[in-house]
Amino acid sequence: MFKNFTFTDKLLFVSAFLSLIYSEILFFNGNANEAIFMGLWVPSILGFGIYLKLLKNNKND
Repeated sequence: MFKNFTFTDKLLFVSAFLSLIYSEILFFNGNANEAIFMGLWVPSILGFGIYLKLLKNNKND
């Protein structure tokens, strides 16, 4: 599955995953506001990755 991913794709995926894990750690340690803030970064990172893919595809066309 990950064979078609570029280094940038993998880096963005890992950063989104780590942000999710850190958000859960913060939440279970009682820092709900900080956890929500960190959790909001996950879709932002993934959305930025999609934007980069779209830019790359438009350059190839």
